[in-house]
Amino acid sequence: MPEMPALLQYAKRGVDALRRDRSTETVRGASPGTHLQLWVLVLAVVFPVAVAVIVSTKETGVVTSLGDLLPGSYAVENYREALVDYRFGRFMWNSLAMSLVIVVGKLVVSVFAAMAVVYYRIPYKDLVFLFILFTLLLPVPVRFVPLFQLMNDLGWSNTILAITVPYVASATTVFILRQHFLSIPASIVETAKLDGVGPLRFMLFVLLPMSKGVLVGVSIIMFVYAWNQYLWPLIIIDSEANQVAQVGLQLLQGDVQGGQLSWSLVMAGSTLTLLPPLLLMIVFRKPLLKTFNIQQK
Repeated sequence: MPEMPALLQYAKRGVDALRRDRSTETVRGASPGTHLQLWVLVLAVVFPVAVAVIVSTKETGVVTSLGDLLPGSYAVENYREALVDYRFGRFMWNSLAMSLVIVVGKLVVSVFAAMAVVYYRIPYKDLVFLFILFTLLLPVPVRFVPLFQLMNDLGWSNTILAITVPYVASATTVFILRQHFLSIPASIVETAKLDGVGPLRFMLFVLLPMSKGVLVGVSIIMFVYAWNQYLWPLIIIDSEANQVAQVGLQLLQGDVQGGQLSWSLVMAGSTLTLLPPLLLMIVFRKPLLKTFNIQQK
């Protein structure tokens, strides 16, 4: 059996080979019209978020003129009311726990599934992979009725298991990891086999080190997907204390002051909900872009 440093050399050689194969092409400078179009698209995305943040600092959140788009002085009161009085912090904690469990579960299942599809001699392997992809064609709401009955039969209603276990398997993640594993040079795999590296050691010390960027990228995608879950938690969770942030926003919308909806409170909750996925996407921007093979200078 090879020593640990030798195993790590496989990963290093594989990464170097991938970098040599993925040579970047010279990109011509974009025209001013293209830059203008990109700025318009960026503003179209950023403007609603900026308005939501500004409205969250107002007393009532009602915007009737351009002058109302100036920041207000009720930011501390609105965010404190959302986090403390409406226990929105608890909802965000529930969403964080749900998202982390889903991400870890999906990574474990998807890595093993993709590794099996790529490196193992499975009868009708291509057909098995097509069946995995076929699950993407099934609309998620179609599964809610049998899932609801199954969760009740297992006694998992109002628990974190009910909102995490149904999302552990992911055909999308298996597909992305499979494509990445196929891009790893066959010489690395053959060298590991000749040196007697077992499947588990190959995965831990060769495959995963060579896949760190892709794993981080798909983790961010899966986290955002899990964080934005709304319909299934609304159906399966009855207890308000166990609800997630997306459903918690609906509870904030149910607060009416003097017959008028407190939009400032709703926007405060919406802004808080945006922060975790936004911070993750900013911090791990490069691995996320590499997941989709987006070249950068």
